[in-house]
Amino acid sequence: MISVFGSLVGNEEIANAVSCMKNQWMGFGGNVIKFEQAFSKKFNIPHFAMVDSGSNALFMAVSLLDLPRGSEIIVPSFTWVSCAQAVLMAGHKPIFCDVDPITMNIRREDIEPFLKSSVKAIMVIHYAGLAVDLDPIAAFGLPVIEDAAHAVCSTYKGKPCGAITDVGIYSFDAIKNLTTGEGGGLVSRHAAWVERAKTLRYCGIGKSGFEAALADAKGESRWWEYNISEPFIKMLPTNIAAGIGLAQLDRIDALQAIRRDIWRYYQSEFGRMNWVTTPPEAKSGDKHSYFTYCIRVPRRDKLAHFLLEKEVYTTLRYHPLHMNPLYRQMDVRLPHCEALNEDALNIPLHPRLSSDDVNKIVDLIKEFGKINSL
Repeated sequence: MISVFGSLVGNEEIANAVSCMKNQWMGFGGNVIKFEQAFSKKFNIPHFAMVDSGSNALFMAVSLLDLPRGSEIIVPSFTWVSCAQAVLMAGHKPIFCDVDPITMNIRREDIEPFLKSSVKAIMVIHYAGLAVDLDPIAAFGLPVIEDAAHAVCSTYKGKPCGAITDVGIYSFDAIKNLTTGEGGGLVSRHAAWVERAKTLRYCGIGKSGFEAALADAKGESRWWEYNISEPFIKMLPTNIAAGIGLAQLDRIDALQAIRRDIWRYYQSEFGRMNWVTTPPEAKSGDKHSYFTYCIRVPRRDKLAHFLLEKEVYTTLRYHPLHMNPLYRQMDVRLPHCEALNEDALNIPLHPRLSSDDVNKIVDLIKEFGKINSL
């Protein structure tokens, strides 16, 4: 079966993970600090903290805003469930809005109908790694949370996505452009927010007893006693995850080149099919991460089943959240999200795909078009 998402790891990642186990240091450790420093240097991001998942990074990001309990946060409906869950778990309410039907990103005009005094922040998602047009949204004057889970290698007007607004997050899970197996990151233009995040991620304690002991080896402190700055859940990343991440950083440019080549081939081939709507390219001055390739087609469900029968797995990311009974916002009509729910399809794009895999995918979609007279 050809998978729709995926990452690529090699001997370096394996060696770093094994080294942690051989050294009996699998939890939070030196690799985390090294990864934070290397990540910051690679992407020119001054203030960055690693956590244990992108979803927890979102919860951390919302929490750092210190909004009044019950505040409303505008969230695009066409996104992963963690975006809304983070808002709910922080004691607030997600207000879902529509997206651009071409870019699948949130726009200023999608937000405006939902603005009112109870709205205290806006969450944006750089869908598939294509940068959101942030400047018009920032002009509202509200705090902006950037979900850059798809966009670790993307830029907006030359700046790294995720690190442009008040606070942003990355995901390093098993299918992302840069994987640590499971992991996430938090970034902010406010240095104090990132320092606070580094304290919060360890239940609000900050330094471990071991770190405190080393810092005061010749003193007389009781390092096992600690002050809790504020209550928070544990979000510590592991030495193993950070070790994998360090190896991934060394190869990220090569991994991105593979993704870019597949993207370009798809654009060339599907651009010749008038029944397939291809995703847009990044604007001049921006950079795309090529996380996923989402087409829009007639008879989408039939195509998905046809490909599955031929051992090609596809999916839709994402089922619009306002259509989920959990959020009880079914009375809201978001026509673009609802249309995407009926004709959008993510097809495989990741660095484990072989040339034969890519050619098979393209040939099968062409065959489907001929069979169905599209």
